[in-house]
Amino acid sequence: MDTEVWTQVIVVGAGNAALSSAVAARERGAEVVVIEKAPRQYRGGNSALTVHMRFPYDGMDGLTPLLSGTSSEDLRRMAEKIGRYTAADYYDDIMTVTEGKSAPELAEVLVSQAASAVRWMSSHGHTWVPTYANPVSANVVSFKGGGYSLQEQWFGTAEKMGVSVYYDTSAIGLLQDSQGRVTGIRAKTSQGYCNFHGEAVVLACGSFESNPEMRAQHLGPEWEAIKLRGVPYNTGAGLTMGMESGALPYGSWSSCHASPQDLNRPAFDVPGPDIRGDFWSRYSYPFGIMVNLNGHRFIDEGETWRGLTYAKIGRAILAQPQGIAFQIFDQKHRQLEVIRGYEKATGFKANTLDNLAERLGIEDIAALTHTVREFNAAIRQGEFNPFKLDGKSAIGITPPRTNWALPIDTPPFEGFPVVCGMTFTFGGLRVTPDCQVVHTMDYPIPGLYAAGEMVGGLWHGNYPSGAGMMAGTVFGRISGTNAAEEALQRKK
Repeated sequence: MDTEVWTQVIVVGAGNAALSSAVAARERGAEVVVIEKAPRQYRGGNSALTVHMRFPYDGMDGLTPLLSGTSSEDLRRMAEKIGRYTAADYYDDIMTVTEGKSAPELAEVLVSQAASAVRWMSSHGHTWVPTYANPVSANVVSFKGGGYSLQEQWFGTAEKMGVSVYYDTSAIGLLQDSQGRVTGIRAKTSQGYCNFHGEAVVLACGSFESNPEMRAQHLGPEWEAIKLRGVPYNTGAGLTMGMESGALPYGSWSSCHASPQDLNRPAFDVPGPDIRGDFWSRYSYPFGIMVNLNGHRFIDEGETWRGLTYAKIGRAILAQPQGIAFQIFDQKHRQLEVIRGYEKATGFKANTLDNLAERLGIEDIAALTHTVREFNAAIRQGEFNPFKLDGKSAIGITPPRTNWALPIDTPPFEGFPVVCGMTFTFGGLRVTPDCQVVHTMDYPIPGLYAAGEMVGGLWHGNYPSGAGMMAGTVFGRISGTNAAEEALQRKK
């Protein structure tokens, strides 16, 4: 016999977006239940593996209140390197990286409410620390303790507020009444089936990056065996449930967040206190060059800030022979300390480019040598500065190089093999600005909301780093607030 649970708001998922929704709904006075597919020890989703979120700020005045426990000296050092990042800057970055395809009404909500959402998070105990490694392009602060601490803080807050969390519980379908109103979730647990009944449901259980069949269907067959920069639980169930109930698919279902990852990274990650999602990430590529097995460059590595390019670089790597590429640096890059996070990277060092190519397994050694010579000869004069778009370019070559071009000419040379790693997919469901899911017949589905990676329309082909996490909080807060208000209104 099925188990029955009665509440007011049901949130499916337990990442940043889901818990933002649950806390916001509870703040409005609604009874809230969270359903999480993962076991308790692996709770938190991809959010537990991240490090920061992107939001606008007006210099240190907008940041200092978030940096509880940071010394005055550290704040002074930080103030020397940062400026302002306005909502207009944020909006421009979104439209630039998505080539103008982001849904304007959603982008406007995100950039206009991001700063207040961060202050709301701070009121619930979240704290940040300065990002010293490369405090540019809006990535100036990170979560204290990383994404794992962020999620543990969310869980602690939700539980203190009386939110019930059901682990090892997989949502398999929406419950609807005869008028099409969503009234709950049918789920599978280790003890059998359970029906969760409520007045409103928030779907916030991620995209379909963990589902090989859906990846092949929407992204292409080469994506079937891709490695995940994230958890194995996001199989698209929420999207499928929504569409089975008439929800309108929306946004770019054929593109995703995919970045350069260590050749030997595992097939996926699971959250833990010592697990960081960036451990396997290889993000120093803007300062060196990147070549394929044939020894040829294939992208403008220094097009703009890393945070505005890394999510599309993985696709470019996957398109290369055998889906592999090699990041090449020389001694100058080490001396300038622009190779960061590579302490345990798979890689090789050699005193000649020929020897390095041989150790890396590059098939055309002569081509690599030619590529490097051509690149070096094309570099224009100018000052190298990793803390700004320095315009130190290489012209007359294909592809060109826009910033941070340094000659690869000083041994020892270093090379790191990288592959594509997927974080999340960009396709989702259409929602209104208040996060109600829209039916294919162009009306909001009563009782159904969505947040996080399930919101379609924001990202197309690329996205600005940290904006997905920020969208999770913004739209999670909105969805939880509105779901609670609908539930409480129906309770009267």
